Amino acid sequence: MPPVYPHRAARGTAPKLRQWQQEALDLYIERRPRDFMAVATPGAGKTTFALRVAKLLVDSGEINRLTVVAPTEHLKHQWADAASRLGLAIDPNFKNSDGRHGRQFLGVAVTYAQVANKPALHRNKTDAGRTLVILDEIHHAGDALSWGDGIREAFEPAARRLALTGTPFRSDTAPIPFVDYVEDADGVRRSKADYSYGYGPALQDKVVRPVVFMAYSGTMRWRTSEGEEMEAQLGEAATKDITQQAWRTALNPEGEWIPQVLAAAHQRLLKVRDRVEDAGGLVIATDHEHARAYAAQLDKLTGQKTTVVLSDDDEASERIEEFTADGSKLWMVAVRMVSEGVDVPRLCVGVYATSTSTPLFFAQAVGRFVRRRNASEVASVFLPSVPTLTDLANELEAERDHALDVPESAQKTDEEEGLDDDLLEEAEKEEKASDELARGSFAALDSNASFDRVLFDGDEFGLGGEVGSDEERDFLGIPGLLEPEQVSTLLRQHQAEQIKRRPQDAQDRAADVVDHRQLKKLRGQLNKSVSAYAGKTGMHQGTIHNKLREACGGPQVGQATQTQLEERLKKLQNWFVGRK
Repeated sequence: MPPVYPHRAARGTAPKLRQWQQEALDLYIERRPRDFMAVATPGAGKTTFALRVAKLLVDSGEINRLTVVAPTEHLKHQWADAASRLGLAIDPNFKNSDGRHGRQFLGVAVTYAQVANKPALHRNKTDAGRTLVILDEIHHAGDALSWGDGIREAFEPAARRLALTGTPFRSDTAPIPFVDYVEDADGVRRSKADYSYGYGPALQDKVVRPVVFMAYSGTMRWRTSEGEEMEAQLGEAATKDITQQAWRTALNPEGEWIPQVLAAAHQRLLKVRDRVEDAGGLVIATDHEHARAYAAQLDKLTGQKTTVVLSDDDEASERIEEFTADGSKLWMVAVRMVSEGVDVPRLCVGVYATSTSTPLFFAQAVGRFVRRRNASEVASVFLPSVPTLTDLANELEAERDHALDVPESAQKTDEEEGLDDDLLEEAEKEEKASDELARGSFAALDSNASFDRVLFDGDEFGLGGEVGSDEERDFLGIPGLLEPEQVSTLLRQHQAEQIKRRPQDAQDRAADVVDHRQLKKLRGQLNKSVSAYAGKTGMHQGTIHNKLREACGGPQVGQATQTQLEERLKKLQNWFVGRK
């Protein structure tokens, strides 16, 4: 007879499950799989779901050993603390040299690197009992060929494997162990989740916070490696090289852009703390040098010592825990220690001050601010107004699978979908870009910030303005407690009021800007619809875009007119209902 699975844990041993967690748990109980993969947006509660599965399997006697594999040392302790609240004791301090864990523990929490270093040891531990392996942020199992091989060797004998991820999968085509890949109509193998719960549904269910993105532009001046002095407006139409150099100039702590944006973000944080007393802020920096410089600027701005978290700091985990517990601390600056998985629920305001721009890293970073505690909390993230980041902000709800064997033609078409970022490895090497800058002759000369626009739920608001202007203050002063529909209504009101305040000729120009942003909105709608049709048919998104262009004519999405985009949307709607 199969073991009995109670739907509820013993009274007092676990919190009430959210609807998606219960649905995923019911599906797990129904299937009783050896491998199960749950994809859920950051902040939705993957840890709670996974530990409830573990609790059920332990109580039923199906497993008697638990191994949690996490990306970082800090997350090992976070998992151990969460498990202890359900009566599951796992050792986060286990070292490979220990050989085995103490009898007082059900199992261990280890990192991917730890397993890859001694896969045979962990295979023996797995084989010694009826083991459940929880693979947190499973995409890390493909960080290197040796890592993937090590994870596969170590946990192949496991009785059960539960894989979790909260972000788009890898940019490369390295297969991830224990993930199922299903071939679509184009012959491309794509990852297949057993249960998925994206940001859009989570926002509708009020499981996560709405995120308002505050984009800042400004004038940048720098000297190239050839000695030529350049000047450009951050985010204006330019070559990729000029955009990157302007972006790096903005992030230079010796310029004015960063201090001005930090001041605006701090003003926003103080506004949020009017209603959310313990609200905190996080600056995500490119490297250690920039992190320390940003922290020094915040020290002067706030009058208190800023928490700095660096990856090579032995006390990093303790610093994160202290910041989490002390609601009087205003700001934390980090490189990547808090970019993924780390739970600091009081973070409400963020500054994306890094040159890393993969969809994976961006989603992980934004995920630090979406965790909902109380009703109506709103998150605000400040970022440079560059197309790569604003596109990712507008596509926050996009759900992507990990694809293998992508044809070359399809890879090229990905450019119009905004997915032409560098490989994941660049997102994980925190100091690579700045180190290259330091060794070269590039020199940032001068920078200043200006308020550009607000991005929310795929729409864009605001007509721009100087730092400190009424236009900026309108948006910085949004209350910290609002429902998503209230956020949209208030943003539209502010934009309408700004148009009315301007002279007639400025209003005419503003109307042109609004039309331009309507065009961008149509692009977003088309990309979302293409994504949904790809999910329905199994076709690659790039192939769908090509078929739409064949049927309706016109250039790629980025160059298409409003009429052409509307025609493609109508054509795609017809395809959904079976019309040609």
